[in-house]
Amino acid sequence: MIFKIKENSQNLDNVLKEVALLLKKGKVGAIPTETFYGLSANPFSEEALKRLFYLKKREPDKPILLLLSSLDDLTRVCARIPGIALKLIKAFWPGPLTLVLPAKRGLSSLLTAGTNTIGVRLSSCELTRKIARAFGGPITGTSANISGRPPCKTAEEVLREIPEIDFVVDAGETKGDKPSTVIEILEKDIRLIREGAIAFEEIMRIVGEKKGEV
Repeated sequence: MIFKIKENSQNLDNVLKEVALLLKKGKVGAIPTETFYGLSANPFSEEALKRLFYLKKREPDKPILLLLSSLDDLTRVCARIPGIALKLIKAFWPGPLTLVLPAKRGLSSLLTAGTNTIGVRLSSCELTRKIARAFGGPITGTSANISGRPPCKTAEEVLREIPEIDFVVDAGETKGDKPSTVIEILEKDIRLIREGAIAFEEIMRIVGEKKGEV
């Protein structure tokens, strides 16, 4: 199922309702973000998560990040928000920065990979946030591609890559040429997991620490 979104689309509300319903039914689809297309699923459904892993051919020891509908979602999936994380949230959200924070108890091990942490991001793509809001909370946002392969920038690429996918929200080509930067923050410790659209040097400048990986 393909939902075509055009600028000033008159049917956007109907599309959002249909996509939200599909997610609540455990379906897995591809949606645009500010970087690449991501695989969207209900993070509170084990069956949906298992289908996501099947479609992506992902190993179970790799965690899955969540895309938030708003900052309020943090309290649903994170045990606490360290002060350093709050600084980065203020500086870079909405935007291509994924923060790996202490996970709230009860989250699926398919999301956390047994790490007791959860990756979260508030996307700067308005459509991404609208989809999450229509669903009623965070949705998964791992890249819409087979594990180990390049991420997809168009709906057509997604359909070639994962033909079994349940739906695609086609809003044209995404703008990002780099994935999100991923930072783990546990209390006062910061660890660079992946440098992407936001330079680690810029992150450390905001934090007020010396340049470099810690």
